[in-house]
Amino acid sequence: MSVGIRHDDLRRRNRAMVISAVRRASQPSRTEIAATTGLSHSTISTISSDLISEGILAEAKVSEPVSMKRGRPQVGLTLEPNAASIVAVVLSLNSLSAAVIDYAGNTVVEETKRLVTQKMTAEALIDECVAMVRRLIDDAAASGGTVLRIAMAVQGITDAASRKLLWSPITQHDDLPFADRFEQEFGVPVSVENDCNMIAEALRWRDPVRYRDDFIAILLSHGIGMGLVIKGELFTGTQSSGAEFGHMVHRPDGALCRCGRRGCIEAYAGNYAIWRNARIGDENAEPLADLSDDDIRSIADAARDHDGPEREAFRRAGEAIGFGLGSMFALFDPAPLAFVGVGATAFDIMEPHVRAAIAKTAGGLHSKAISFDTEPNEVPLKREGAMMRALLTVDQEIFAAGTAPRRADADVA
Repeated sequence: MSVGIRHDDLRRRNRAMVISAVRRASQPSRTEIAATTGLSHSTISTISSDLISEGILAEAKVSEPVSMKRGRPQVGLTLEPNAASIVAVVLSLNSLSAAVIDYAGNTVVEETKRLVTQKMTAEALIDECVAMVRRLIDDAAASGGTVLRIAMAVQGITDAASRKLLWSPITQHDDLPFADRFEQEFGVPVSVENDCNMIAEALRWRDPVRYRDDFIAILLSHGIGMGLVIKGELFTGTQSSGAEFGHMVHRPDGALCRCGRRGCIEAYAGNYAIWRNARIGDENAEPLADLSDDDIRSIADAARDHDGPEREAFRRAGEAIGFGLGSMFALFDPAPLAFVGVGATAFDIMEPHVRAAIAKTAGGLHSKAISFDTEPNEVPLKREGAMMRALLTVDQEIFAAGTAPRRADADVA
């Protein structure tokens, strides 16, 4: 028995395919969209006309080489920046940033502020986030489209429903209801996401060839985190954001982690752990609350220059990361890896020890073929991932469904 597709569902699917093709490409022509989607030219023509009349897409002349300028100029399709806007918020240790971003992905207005997150009350922390978003929305009101979505990338464990921060080393408080508060204040849907998951989301859009079906993003910063994509799907737990790679146990009853437990991978590979091993040499010393990027770079410079505690600190960090990855690769095949954050600037020191540790595990059968890539600045990736999460939701759930609110200028003849 064959199952038919309802006309409305088919229309929504086809609209989603066209919008996705335009977002993925740079001003594609209708012919290029047909090649990408497999839709007929007549279907694309009808859908694109509808989307243009709705103010979601716009036409743009495609620049061509002089030698090809014959006949009618090629016309491409582009996203209409003022069709909508979203807000991307990034909260991490002692830092809050946010941006209003238009539908085409351009930053309209942004703000960054330093906070002492570990000493703030839960209410004060949420209030700071709300106040920043309100300032930005007010500043962007005259130049951007209606805000339709807010996405927040936060350092720590979020719930599986993407509603709240369950636990984070950046604050003393648990179960912070960010989504509820944002929705109460601004009246738009909100998602609260683990920051490493958003790094993985951003990498998938930056380089879809390398980061596609299976890959891993490891954050090497004050904390150690992971964004894991398996068979094209971002991994999350049934109750939480999952993939807490940094808090897998490397050595039972080992070094003190800032989570309060002992022996975590982060207790050897986090920035504070590298600094502690290089400068104090006591695994039981209380983890420092904050370190500058320059602190880690200076230790890395010393490790490259001469043998000593700095080089040993990076050896131990690489070993912890490698054994952790090897244990994961014993469960599923090795995948491309991206190491992100200031710690990635010292990955040349750690890499031999990472590979050596992986090779000693059951998951190290193909360790020599594992490819690594590095990106030293995680903040743009966190924001970009949150941005894409919000924009893709607008694409699929609002514009593809044809349920977008009318813009004020759409009523003007």
